[in-house]
Amino acid sequence: MKKIRLAIAGMGNCASSLIQGIEYYKHTDEKECIGLMHYEICGYRAGDIDVVAAFDIDDRKVGKDIGQAIFAKPNCTKVFYPDVPKKDVEVKMGPILDGVAPHMLNYPEDKRFVAADAEPCNVVRELEDSGADVLVNYMPVGSEQATRFYAQSALDAGVGFVNCMPVFIASNPLWAKKFQDAGVPIVGDDIKSQVGATIVHRALTQLFKDRACVMDRTYQLNIGGNTDFLNMLNRERLKSKKISKTEAVQSILDTPLNDDDIHIGPSDYVPWQKDNKVCFLRMEGRIFGDIPINLELRLSVEDSPNSGGSSIDAIRICKLAKDRKIGGPLLAISAYTMKHPPVQYPDDVAKELVEKFILGDVGVPENARLSLHQVASVK
Repeated sequence: MKKIRLAIAGMGNCASSLIQGIEYYKHTDEKECIGLMHYEICGYRAGDIDVVAAFDIDDRKVGKDIGQAIFAKPNCTKVFYPDVPKKDVEVKMGPILDGVAPHMLNYPEDKRFVAADAEPCNVVRELEDSGADVLVNYMPVGSEQATRFYAQSALDAGVGFVNCMPVFIASNPLWAKKFQDAGVPIVGDDIKSQVGATIVHRALTQLFKDRACVMDRTYQLNIGGNTDFLNMLNRERLKSKKISKTEAVQSILDTPLNDDDIHIGPSDYVPWQKDNKVCFLRMEGRIFGDIPINLELRLSVEDSPNSGGSSIDAIRICKLAKDRKIGGPLLAISAYTMKHPPVQYPDDVAKELVEKFILGDVGVPENARLSLHQVASVK
């Protein structure tokens, strides 16, 4: 049996949904499988992922088995597989750095961060000792230092890196070259949900474009009640998130909208929504005869499970690249599963490139070593 040994940085709602999903799909055959874009990738199924190392900084998770930690507060995502067994994998203390916004200390204990009284572990050694193949980054939005720390740890340990957060690593030319030179694969940046606000907004923008409808202005407002939205009440931590989400839509247009005509980003925290995210989307444009058209959409979805399918594909492709000794940014799967990849392909093109990469097509961009100039030229 082929296995993928996974390490996770950040045991929040996304990690909870991912680990529940791994266990859920172990007991689901292909005919009954719902919610996976690929049931199997070159022999790797979702249930073939084994979590072998985990890092967090919250007292309710550090020192606990991952099977317990994923259900600890302040996690609030839906429990769709409550029977996650004990894994004999202890959550280790990571460095705090900027992983916590100061205002997160001022909320009731069931919502806020509670610092663990423990010395940070040696993350590189833990990755090496666990035999991890891939490290997935689930640090909170705005954790620039922490994300760079885990990216460097993955490099030092020779472990593939899947950056699910909006800190630009795979799409940063200097970091991209580091991973390329080290022969370590990386997928990033900022996970794009299965059917989330970004992919829906991109699809509708593509529809406007394909049907010769001029888009004049648009907004995407998102509200939710998980700790991610609570964390993002600090607007300073939103800079890269807004860039990531906005570029994902702007990249579809032949002529990007002026800054005043596009607004995309998290908007507010509503505690009782918990992990449910609600997106309000509006697009204004003009059709035949210069006649106005307005489109409004409301999307409601459980936020963390919505990212699980994309994460599982990104993890498996990252391991496949490692098997094939391909290092550096993986362009196809990054464009398919991330909001801010090194190269923005249209979603249908990205999907086709992923299928080709799975089949080992030599024409897939991953097979060309990206120079610093080439990576910089797409930014």
